[in-house]
Amino acid sequence: MSRFTDLFMGMLGAAPKKPAVVSEKVQKIMFLKYEDKDRYIKEKMHARDHHLVSHKWRNRRWAVLLAVNLLFVFSFWLDIQILEGALTASRFVGFHLIDLNSALQVMLAHKHIIVNLFIGTFTVFLIWVLLGGRTFCSWVCPYHLLAEWAEALHIKLVGKKLITDHEFHRGTRTVFWLLFALLAIVTGYTVFETLSPTGILSRALIYGPSLALGWVGLLLVFEIVYSRRAWCRYVCPIGLTYGAVGTLSPLRVSFHVEHCFHEGDCRKVCLVPHVLDVTVKGRASEESMSLGPDCTRCGLCVDVCPTGALRYEVKGLSQLL
Repeated sequence: MSRFTDLFMGMLGAAPKKPAVVSEKVQKIMFLKYEDKDRYIKEKMHARDHHLVSHKWRNRRWAVLLAVNLLFVFSFWLDIQILEGALTASRFVGFHLIDLNSALQVMLAHKHIIVNLFIGTFTVFLIWVLLGGRTFCSWVCPYHLLAEWAEALHIKLVGKKLITDHEFHRGTRTVFWLLFALLAIVTGYTVFETLSPTGILSRALIYGPSLALGWVGLLLVFEIVYSRRAWCRYVCPIGLTYGAVGTLSPLRVSFHVEHCFHEGDCRKVCLVPHVLDVTVKGRASEESMSLGPDCTRCGLCVDVCPTGALRYEVKGLSQLL
């Protein structure tokens, strides 16, 4: 299979594969790295000792996420009509914007394509094609921010051996995507929208709290005490829908094997560590490779990498600063 097919299947839950063919450039790089092991180890230690802990991209991401969600709030409470509605369906200075997964659920429930809905969806589709589909998850979704804070607490509890982390098969998310689609068709009702913490939190911020916040609280407790980022990793169909859109995006996080020491710090902080399989020794087939469509472009791996082996890039353009 092609690399594109492998990455897409990986997003659906397939295990990453070791490349069948490795380019001559990569073979040469790996040979030079280990031909002079003393120099390689010295460079690695130097890079680690002089690496300044950075939260540049994380801070930018949090600022954007808060700004987008607060713009909904201020537009409603101040009645300035800039960004009306909520994340599932909104209107920005008159332009209709409809969440892709929500639109899909509605059309499946109604069992036909709604023209007005399609127009608003197409606008959002173009936005996330440009920005990278799952960028929505880490740069806009309010639940992502809460789950990120809950994840930090979960990791501390695991480190103190008060709890253990439980993983599920990544293909579970694909099963849930199909299940929610089937429920919409059979019931004629958008069942997922009732359960989606993204929609619940967005509406609660804008229109005020509801009993549905109790469900969000239960999810966070489950993630803190039992399974790290369980909703985003194993259930939420929004990530799968936007991941498919992200396959077309020119914005990506790219990996440069020449600068990597293969220590795995990036995989430790990643929400979807399977996209960083190329950073494992012997898994990179090309000198420079973009991460898979399941990458949320959150920037945590970029911040933690001591050598700049991971970086934001736009295909055909220079590196993003």
